[in-house]
Amino acid sequence: MIDIDTAFIDSVAANANAIKNGKALIVKKKFLKYSKSADETLIFSECKGSGATHYYSSADFIVPEKPVFRCSCPSRQFPCKHCIGLMYAYVGGNAFKTDEVPEDITRKREKAAKRVWKKKETSDKPRKVNKSALKKKMKAQLDGLDLLETMTLDLIRGGLGSISMKTARLIEEQAKQLGNAYLPGAQYALHDFTSLFYDDNHEELDVNAREAVYSEAIDRLIRIQSLCKHGRQYLNRRIDDPELTPETGSGIAALLGHAWQLRELKELGLMQADIELVQLSFNAYDNTARKQFIETGAWINLADGHIQQTHNIRPYRSAQFIKKEDSVFKVVKVNELYIYPGDMNPRIRWDGQLLRKVEKKDMKAIRSFAQKEFLPVIKSVKNQLKAPLADKYPLALLWYENIGQVGDQIVITDASGKRLVLGETAVFNEPESCGLLNLLNSKYLKKQVLLGRFYHDLDRQILRLKPLTIVSESEIVRLIY
Repeated sequence: MIDIDTAFIDSVAANANAIKNGKALIVKKKFLKYSKSADETLIFSECKGSGATHYYSSADFIVPEKPVFRCSCPSRQFPCKHCIGLMYAYVGGNAFKTDEVPEDITRKREKAAKRVWKKKETSDKPRKVNKSALKKKMKAQLDGLDLLETMTLDLIRGGLGSISMKTARLIEEQAKQLGNAYLPGAQYALHDFTSLFYDDNHEELDVNAREAVYSEAIDRLIRIQSLCKHGRQYLNRRIDDPELTPETGSGIAALLGHAWQLRELKELGLMQADIELVQLSFNAYDNTARKQFIETGAWINLADGHIQQTHNIRPYRSAQFIKKEDSVFKVVKVNELYIYPGDMNPRIRWDGQLLRKVEKKDMKAIRSFAQKEFLPVIKSVKNQLKAPLADKYPLALLWYENIGQVGDQIVITDASGKRLVLGETAVFNEPESCGLLNLLNSKYLKKQVLLGRFYHDLDRQILRLKPLTIVSESEIVRLIY
């Protein structure tokens, strides 16, 4: 039995245009008939095309958590507008007549089942390491780190005051060599540094704006130098022993370009079975320095209360072919949750999901995981911030007694009276949120739970917290999305 709603369709649609165009097919009566299989795991239809050709589209839910969308149209968008329209017709109550499953779909189902079996059989076999190729790659990475270190030292000798937009552009051109050396993480780190020296319109910064970024620029240079140092140590260890398992205690492997395979994570015990997640915050932004569209989500794992993150990266050149992620307001149920090596809030990924409504028990569980006292959390955050390559903007779920104004600052207080200063950070191009607190009903400012992003105010040398979401007994109030 197919159990979907408009929220599900919106979540699988590639973009808003696919939704709009899919709905238009129903209004224009482009679908010639609506059909479903006897067991109601498949819906399919014939749809008029722009010319004389008709398209045959289907939505297959024989494996509910991994629906398959098929269409004979030439669109490279997935799922196409015909599949989107077909599902909207089903959810909208259009009459679907029981019919025989088309032979081509039956064959494709059989092939898919064989692929799953073959994939499982292959995953059980021990992996063979091409030691020669791996050593060659790592030597190229070491050369790339030497180049990165040379570039960094040149920047330090020249002084930050000598860096102009033109200089930043020249550095970015040189950084392309890091991509050729299998060091995309290092290339991105350099882009993050140079992007501080020009605005969103790629114009030169004025004097005041330049001085305002110096503290952040120094911090990012320290991060790059640390990447060179620790990256070189890590690669030398692996060259000596090519079969050495990539490091999982930190994110160094990913920073050096290692693309974690789901099988690897599972073998290393970085997989949880039968997990439910709730998205607490979401943000989408355009990273012009890296030439990527990025969608980030903050999730709470209902099994253990950990705050974890998703990152969907869509490079400009291929963005239209990669599904755009969006806000999710339901509980996501996954069979296998894969956890990447990281810090307090590791990146997560899953393959296939089911959705259900958020219930009272879920809200109670979320609130129960909130830290009652700030001090232990602050200690953990400070320990993480000491590590140069760690995530500088960790997330935490905190129980607070009240949020209020003290002088010219907004503060959050726990039951012991410990305070944290709230503030704004431009990281990930997140919208400002502190100002919204004054617009909330007073009930949200006392004895509630807050998801916040910690950051170190480098100029004032204090730890601040950016408010992202408030969780009451019955609502999840997002301050940014």
